[in-house]
Parts: sequence; C-alpha cells; structure tokens
Amino acid sequence: MTKIQEPLLRPVMPELDSIRGIAILAVLIYHGFYWKTDLSVFPRFERLIITTFWAGRLGVNLFFVLSGFLITGLLLDSRCRKDYFRRFYIRRGLRILPAYLATLAILVVTHYATSAFILLSLAHLSNLTPLFGVAIGYPLLWSLAVEEHFYLVWPTIVRWFRAQALLYCCLAIIVLSPICRILSFYIAHSRGFVSYEINDYTWNSADGLACGAVLTIILREYNLGRRRLLQVCCFCILLSAAIGILGLPFGIISRQRPFGMALEVVPWHFLFVALLGICLVVGTGQRHSLVQIPILRFFGEISYGLYPIHVLVFEGFDWVAKRYRVPGIGFGKMSDLTVRFAYAGCVAVLLAYLSRRQFEDRFLKLKSRLS
Repeated sequence: MTKIQEPLLRPVMPELDSIRGIAILAVLIYHGFYWKTDLSVFPRFERLIITTFWAGRLGVNLFFVLSGFLITGLLLDSRCRKDYFRRFYIRRGLRILPAYLATLAILVVTHYATSAFILLSLAHLSNLTPLFGVAIGYPLLWSLAVEEHFYLVWPTIVRWFRAQALLYCCLAIIVLSPICRILSFYIAHSRGFVSYEINDYTWNSADGLACGAVLTIILREYNLGRRRLLQVCCFCILLSAAIGILGLPFGIISRQRPFGMALEVVPWHFLFVALLGICLVVGTGQRHSLVQIPILRFFGEISYGLYPIHVLVFEGFDWVAKRYRVPGIGFGKMSDLTVRFAYAGCVAVLLAYLSRRQFEDRFLKLKSRLS
C-alpha cells in the first residue's frame, strides 16, 4: 500500500532523531580522534585522515540549529496557553537538569575542574568563565550554557513578538552574531592573544539557534508547502556554497583572520537548515526509511546523556592505558587511537544508554504530571 504523505510538522518527527544521532556521532568522532591529539607524531597520510575529523566539532552547530527549530516550534505551538512559562520551564528542567547536575557531581568527585568553574557552571555560566578570570574546566559544558541562555530569553520573545517581528529578530541575530565574533577577535587581539574560546560566548554562538528558529517560523506561520520548502533548502545550499567560496580569501578555513573566524560556521548553519528541511520532506513521504534510520535514532535518543560524559570516558581510558596493559594497544599510533575510540566509545554509549533508561527517563515521566 502506498504511504500517504504526512504533514511536515508532527508531534513526533523520527527523522529529527536521526539528525540528532548524526550530530552526537560527529562530536564523538571529533573528541575521539582529533581533540588533544598530537598530530606531529603521525605520518603525513594518517595526519591528513585525523585532520578531517576536525569537522566533527560542527556537530555542536547542528545541535544548535536543531534546537532552535524544535524549541521555537514548541513555544509557538503553546504561546496561547495560560501556563506557557510554567509548562516550558518545568519540562525543560526535567529534561536538562538531572544529567547536567550529575555531570557536575562527577567533575567534583574526580577533581576534574576547579570549584570556581563548578560554581559558575551551576549558574549556567560555563561558557563565560574566562570573563570572571576562571579557566573553562570542562569544555563540553559551554554549549549547554548557550542552550540554557537561549531557554532563559527566547520564551519571552516568542510569547510577545508577532511572527513577522520574530522572524526579523532571528535574521538580526544571524547577521549580528558574526559581527560580534569579529569584534571579539579584535578585542582579544588588542590584548595580545586570541583564544577561540571567545566563540563560545553566547552572543557569538546564537546564529545557529536563530537559523533553526527561522525554519520553524516560516513553516508554521507562512504555510510553507513541500515544494516551496525544497526551494528554500536549495537556496540555503547555494548560499552556503557561495559564502564558503567567497570566504576562502578571508581565512574561513584556518580561522587565523578575523573575517574567516567570524564566517567559519555560517555556511554550515545554512547547510544544516537545508538538511533539516530535506529530512522533513523525505521523512513524511514514501521513502521515509531513508531518514528514519534506527541506529541513528538510537544515538539521537541517548545523545543528551552521551554528550557530557564521553570526554570523561576517553580521558579515563587514557589514565588506565598508562598504568595497565590494554589488549590491542601498542601496535602503532593510528591503531592505538582507533582501539581507544572503540573501547571508550562503547563504554560511553553504554553509560549513556543506562543513564537514559535508568535515570533520565524517571524525570521525563514526570512531565505530564507536573506540567
């Protein structure tokens, strides 16, 4: 029987779980192979392969675009409710806080980060600690802080702005965030050292969230059909390619120059918007299985628990490998890196699965009762 096309927007959109799975796997590969790896000890060809895994860090930007899309959609759908704010913050708190606080507890017990960093992280300021003279003790928390700031401000804006004003607000953010990155570069350069942690500041990271929000606004408020959505996706792909090519002379790949650093993630944001749109179209048609992939949906389901814990598992493996003989280790640098990824990755996935089933789900079940 031919499958009837479903609406693009539904209460449950399995294809977006697949996208979430892609994002977390990209981040996992980035931290497993590229992050903190001394490339100088590898032969040229292996160094080239490992360098390509740098792109995995863009999984965080994919998370931002997806979050902007989903959260803005939830807010638009519920903004006429009397319990709008209460419902949103209870449901977000039940989703975010248990695993987040558990991660901070682990950092305290293992003495991984300083007390100052932990206290600022409790206030969701992990990405802004350099402004307080405190080093970022556990880098993964920066993106969670950006999300929390988004949750703090965005519901009020969505509640009181009409669709057109909300769209203009998002477009302004998309333009202003790169400008903020340029200004941050020059400010840091004037002080003698440019740390790319400045890109972690919320005002320098908001354009990905705004891109996702634009997509959900035009779908909901302007009755965008499937054909028009695909046209928008094609436009985003062309715009992404144009910015990427035009940005090459400005150092868009190396990030060593201000305009290059400011524009580096911009093409990817537009590309990720296109990815979301295409997956929505395919996921509601006859070939939905192409984008509703069980293994990716599994990783998407455990992604929130996997994200904050996986680097601790990788570094825990390094600690064990330095003190004990680990089967498979010692047969070459690239082989060791691959074996490390296999061991630690499996442990991290298992812990994230247990966290979701035995810990996070207990709080998620309270959503319907408390909100």
